[in-house]
Order: sequence, then C-alpha cells, then structure tokens
Amino acid sequence: MKSKLLLLLSLSIYTLIGQTDNNNILLLEEYIGYVKQFHPIVKQAKLISTEGEIKLLKARGAFDPKIAVDYDRKKFKKTEYFDKLNSTFKIPTWYGIEFKANYENNSGIFLNPERNVPDEGLYGIGVSLSLAKGLLTNERMATLKRAKLYTKQAIAKQQLQVNEILYNAITTYFEWLKNYQTQIVYEDFLKNANNRLNIVKKSYFAGDKPAVDTLEASINLKNRKLDLEKAKLSYIKSKLKLANYLWLSDNIPLELETSVIPDVNTFKNIDGALNIETNTLDSINNDNHLKIKSLEYEKQSLIVNKRLKMNNLLPKIDVEYNFLTPKFNELTNFNTNNYKGGINFYIPLFLRKERSELKLAKLQLQDIEFVISANKVDLNNKMKTIDNEISSTLRQNETLEELVNDYKNLVKAEERKFILGEGSLFLINYREVKLIETQLKLIDTNNKFLKSKASLYRMLSNQDNNEKTIQ
Repeated sequence: MKSKLLLLLSLSIYTLIGQTDNNNILLLEEYIGYVKQFHPIVKQAKLISTEGEIKLLKARGAFDPKIAVDYDRKKFKKTEYFDKLNSTFKIPTWYGIEFKANYENNSGIFLNPERNVPDEGLYGIGVSLSLAKGLLTNERMATLKRAKLYTKQAIAKQQLQVNEILYNAITTYFEWLKNYQTQIVYEDFLKNANNRLNIVKKSYFAGDKPAVDTLEASINLKNRKLDLEKAKLSYIKSKLKLANYLWLSDNIPLELETSVIPDVNTFKNIDGALNIETNTLDSINNDNHLKIKSLEYEKQSLIVNKRLKMNNLLPKIDVEYNFLTPKFNELTNFNTNNYKGGINFYIPLFLRKERSELKLAKLQLQDIEFVISANKVDLNNKMKTIDNEISSTLRQNETLEELVNDYKNLVKAEERKFILGEGSLFLINYREVKLIETQLKLIDTNNKFLKSKASLYRMLSNQDNNEKTIQ
C-alpha cells in the first residue's frame, strides 16, 4: 500500500538531507543522495554482481574433490554370485590432471576374473591426464575463466545501470526546475496584466482612455491566465515524475508536499552539486568507460571460447597410471611391478563439428571487435557533442540575459509613454510578449546547459580506472 508521507517530514527525520535556509527547497545534492541510497532499481542493480559471484562459485565447483562409492551384490538360493565394492576419491586440478585414490574389494563365485582381488582388498593411488586435447585448456578451465570475466562484466553493468538511473533522476530534477521557473514567469506577468487592467479601467472611468483599451487589457489578462494554467499543469506533471525517484528505506514511495520547490540557484551551483568542479572532458579516457570495459570482458570471454574450440581440433590422448597394493601402509612405497594403467586415443576423421565451431567462435570475436570500435567512436562523438553544448549554451545564455534586460527596458519605456498618453496598450502587450518569449528561451537554454552538465556527470561516473563497485 502506497504510503502518503510528506517529504518535508522525511527530510527532518533522515540525516541524509542537510539543512537549508528555506526548508521548502529540495537541493539537487540532497535529491541525488536520496536516489542513491533508497531507489529500488539502484538496489536491484546490485543483484547483478551477486549473480556473477554465484556463477563463479558454480564454476569453481567443477574443481571440487569427489568421493564415489559403488557397491553391488547378488545372492540367490544361498549362493553368493558376487559382492563388489569400489570406492574412489578424486581431486581434479587445473591443467587436465586428476589425482585419484581407490579401494576395491570383490568376492563371489561368478565374479568376473578380472575383478579378483586379494582377500583384504586392493588399494590404489594414481593420476590421469590429457596429453593433447584438454591439457592446456578444457571445458572446466574455460567455464571458470568465463565465470571470472562474467563477474567483472556484471560489476561494470551494475555501475552502468546505477549511473543511468542517477542521470535520469538528475535530468528529471532539471525538468522540474524548468517548469517551476516557467510557472513563476507566468505568475509575474499575470500580476502585471491584472494591475494593467485595473489602471486602464481607472483611466477609462476618468475619461482618459477609450473602452477598447479595457477590452484589450482584459483579453491580455485572460491569455495570461490560460498560459499560467498550462504552466501549472506541466509543473505538476514534472513534480509527480520527480517523485518516482524518491523512496524510503523500506521501499516506501514518497510524495512531494505542495510547498516543496527546486533550487533556483542550481544553474550557478551545478558543478558543486554534481561534484564535477575539477573534472573536464579532457580527463575522460574512452578505454576506461564502463561500457567499453564490459565489452572487453565479453571479448576476453570469446577469446577463451575460441581457444577451447581450437583445442578441440587436437586428438584426445588420455593416459592413466595407478599404483596397486593390498596393504594400506604400503601406499607410500611405490612398486612399479604392481600397477594398473592405460591409454585412450580418439579423433574424428574429418573434424567437421570442431572446425565449424571454431569458425563460429572466430566470427563472434570479429563481431564484438566491430561493436567495440563502433562504441568508441560513438562515445568520442558524444564527448565532442557535450563539449560543444556546454560552450554554446553558455554563450546563448549571455546573449539571452542581455535580451531580457533590453526587452524589460522596452516594456518599461512603453508603459511610461502609455501613462503620458503617447503610447498604446497594443504596443505594450507586444513588447511584453517578446519579453516573455525571451525569458522562456533563457529558461530553456539554462535547462539545456544543465542537461549537458548531467551528461558530463554521467560520462565521468562511467569512468572506471580501478574496477571498483558502486558503494
């Protein structure tokens, strides 16, 4: 059940949120801290690395020591046909070598002669290994290597997913701020339109202004009301979207209280809020990007697979030697006269399956190399785009601020002329419309600048020089 808790109450409870001059202001850094700590998808992303660790543990299980006991007995009409016991302890190692200890005790009238052993049983200790296929690499070794690479790749994917959530959360905050500033603009001009209508009415009743001016002022007021309602609707939508990123520790969603507003000084403090004051695009190395590293881990995994397929072209030559003794205390004294050994040779004549699997492995490797190259070019172009966006929006911002001041002076001048009876209400409204358009352009440009900074933050966050996990 969704708990309708006030965010302001939550901010006073949790030490994560600091104190501000105005308790109704939700700072960007406070908001990011909440998302990092409590957002469910951020928590879910950490399960990716956990899955990698579990798969690694499973792969290590292929090298676990094994105990096997086979017991088989047959007795019919008081005749013991056979009684067979065979117990084995095996220790698999890395390079296709397997150590084995064995105890065998068999008896019975109809026992196969090759199974005859001394009355006290027969002990054995030996080793088996592959001399060609499976010596330098085999399925067990390849699986373990791939599992280790998968774990590293899972950590990179975890960081990428968390950083993507943070980026989306930050851009949502900027959209909320943009709609809030837009609403403030329309509120201010609604007040101006209302005051102007009152002034025109007084002038009309005093006989100084014609009735058409009151009609024009009334139409202008209604347009301002309509614009404000649209702005309010956009602001409410962005506020609700922002609330999607706010949660408490027990997966309880938060709802923003009506009086909570964004920080209007975010534009000035953006570098400090995102902690990118000393970082620039020049410090970014695409080779250290988490996406490239994730693809590199995948490439290394395909290289392991290719080596395995190449190894499968070799013939299978397995040899085994076991020292045998009827007494347990003689296991340390090897006697080459008592042994059990063998050799197993196997190779397909045409190797069609093995050759086709190797070709497929090579194609997969070429494919991932193309993907890595394409992603590096894409990241490089994104870096250039971010750099150009930041520079361009700053220059646009300076020009738009000058235009806003110029239009404000024009509107004031037209208002003074109107009061003196020289200007027209139509011209005032026209100048004011241009002022509103310019102010909205300035807000939109500021929003683009902030989003470019968010892209820079994401690019920097996706740099992984030390292969660390998200804290």
